[in-house]
Amino acid sequence: MPQDAPSLSRGNNPFPAGGWHRPGGSSRLPPMPGSRLLSRLLIALLGALAPFATTWAAPTTYTYDTTHSQILFSIDHNGFSRPFGRLHIAKGWLRFDPDDWSQAATELDVDLNSLDMGDAAWNAAVLKPAYLDADKARYAHFISTSVERKDDTHGVLRGNLTLRGVTHPVDIAFTVNRRGTTIYGMRTIAGFSGTTTLNRDEYGITATPNSIGHGVSIWLELEAVQDDPNHNNKETP
Repeated sequence: MPQDAPSLSRGNNPFPAGGWHRPGGSSRLPPMPGSRLLSRLLIALLGALAPFATTWAAPTTYTYDTTHSQILFSIDHNGFSRPFGRLHIAKGWLRFDPDDWSQAATELDVDLNSLDMGDAAWNAAVLKPAYLDADKARYAHFISTSVERKDDTHGVLRGNLTLRGVTHPVDIAFTVNRRGTTIYGMRTIAGFSGTTTLNRDEYGITATPNSIGHGVSIWLELEAVQDDPNHNNKETP
């Protein structure tokens, strides 16, 4: 009970045992029937709890649109350039309320076999055990642990990334791009952009240390569709 709430102990009872007296006179109002008193107390209690209804409501859940969600990465190649690769999300969910970020959360799997470096032979080389080792662990897994809100559209998503069977904490700086409906089916979409950097050595990717950089820059462009049992969760391209 809040400290400023009136005590109902003897001597400070707002409902005196003898009933209410009219000011300046001895006439006494008839006691309020118990059922009416209980009803008024319940109404007052519900009114006091009303402001918390929004806080207790569960935030909206979304499923990642695997067509419009992509992950780009770049790494130094012997000092000559920083080539790009692309990966796709296999599946995942997002919980997000734009007015209350305290309960925001996400979990997703990245399909390493979706790797696209722009060349089939290069893709095959990067998927081998010396690098991503996709045959042993096809999916990279990320699960969030907390969200820090910076302002109305920026924040930091903290979580754990498991890659090649190794797990390390990762911080992702992100921007809330937009939440709204599309022209295709009028579905509700939430869109985000994020960036982070990984050290490949931490995940056991230590091959060719003198020709391939150790810091991997990552960009995430994500769209998630609000869950609706009457539709699938994939937008038309």
